[in-house]
Amino acid sequence: MDSSITSGLYRDITDFAHDMPSWVQHAAELWTEAGLLLFGALFVMAWWRARGRSSRAIAVAVLAPLATAAGYVVSELLKTVFDEERPCRTVTDAAASLVACPPTGDWSFPSNHASIAGAAAVALAMAWPRIWLLTVPMALLMAFSRVFVGVHYPHDVMVGLVLGGVVAAVFTTVLTGPAGALFTTVRTSGTGVVRWFAGPGPVEVPVRTGARHG
Repeated sequence: MDSSITSGLYRDITDFAHDMPSWVQHAAELWTEAGLLLFGALFVMAWWRARGRSSRAIAVAVLAPLATAAGYVVSELLKTVFDEERPCRTVTDAAASLVACPPTGDWSFPSNHASIAGAAAVALAMAWPRIWLLTVPMALLMAFSRVFVGVHYPHDVMVGLVLGGVVAAVFTTVLTGPAGALFTTVRTSGTGVVRWFAGPGPVEVPVRTGARHG
């Protein structure tokens, strides 16, 4: 990956970060990690909300964190292919990063944080459509914060966002059918904990085909 593509923009953003008040810098440092916790809380809320809905709805909600994990895994695999060094180490004329620069071997492209954020935003929106008004700005802000604090190039986070979103969309679309059928079965289970997890939503009786008519 040619890191010179966005190194100039990286310098502009890190200079901008150093011109900001200290409370803004600290807020960005906090958000770069705290955003992940907020996404986690939204996963729980989406699951709880879907418990009273259809088997497909609960399936999509339960798949959301798994789709996000898939986005992270794909991002981590790509890091081993590109081996891009962090800008806080290579762009020597840029302002110092606001947080400690990750060690060599913790590669920069694509951004895992941005991939997770993009995947979570898309997966949650598929489970809870109106929540995109919150999750998309959250994901964009998290991605920007990684450049703001100085540990990623802009192209790292842009690709990460798109990558995570695409992986989450494909993962959820492919697995929603099988997962929905599983939850239809689970809701007829006699195991209390299992039924509680699946929720009190409507039990959908599978339609049998090929029945003989007398």
